[in-house]
Amino acid sequence: MKNTKNILIEKLHAFENHPYKVQDNEEMEHLAESIREHGVLSPIIVRPKENAEDEYEIISGHRRVMASKKAGIAEIPALIVSLDRDAAAIVLVDSNLHREHILPSEKAFAYKMKLEAMKHQGWRSDLTSTQVVSKSRTDEAVGADNGDSREQVRRYIRLTNLIPEILEYVDEGRISFTPAVELSYLNEQEQYDLLEQMEINDCTPSLSQACRFKKISYEQGLTPEVIAEIMSEEKANQKEMFKVPMERIRKYIPKGNAKQTEEFVLKACEHYYKVLQRKKERSL
Repeated sequence: MKNTKNILIEKLHAFENHPYKVQDNEEMEHLAESIREHGVLSPIIVRPKENAEDEYEIISGHRRVMASKKAGIAEIPALIVSLDRDAAAIVLVDSNLHREHILPSEKAFAYKMKLEAMKHQGWRSDLTSTQVVSKSRTDEAVGADNGDSREQVRRYIRLTNLIPEILEYVDEGRISFTPAVELSYLNEQEQYDLLEQMEINDCTPSLSQACRFKKISYEQGLTPEVIAEIMSEEKANQKEMFKVPMERIRKYIPKGNAKQTEEFVLKACEHYYKVLQRKKERSL
């Protein structure tokens, strides 16, 4: 059963534990302004909330709902679908995976949510073994629509084992994907000990260091002393680093990954230097 109708914002609820971050940033402000001027042009997708009359759970459209709230819109057009939670979770994940900008943490938890939903539907899976257990492996199907292999899906899901603080480093591009996967094998205490050393040394582990951490953790367990010794090693790409909090420059730079942001800042510095040089030459 499907039908579309306007639903009061107050009757809409976020999908429980959905993996995508809805941020109140400049992009959200633009969306709110567009909705204020033109309304919501594309209906969101919702399903009736269990054991709650006239209440709905959002499957697709969390950003449009927040923007509508900011725009002062009281109700929003919605397509109502009759789906159980597992089917709804799969639709939610698939409707967002092809976004232009998606964080590693979002993709990691999205794949995990979709995998669990598919397993509940009767798919078979084994992410911890290479043994073939089914012609239609769940983990292969999870990433198929997004072009990710079974192994890549498994690696993304590994990121969900990282503590939030280290996962944030991954989202910010301060820790690359492959080292992050290796670090995900450390237990929680080892990760917090590593985080402390990252902050003390103002650096992040290289791939080589991450692999060593994983090996030592597996063989004998990591101690704070061993972590400190390895993290104190100087890495050529982390000498004389200068950091600026992202919130201080976010409004000045276009959206992009860490590498694109770095290139933009460098070009901006070069341009400013040339302006100063021209001013200096004119004053002579």
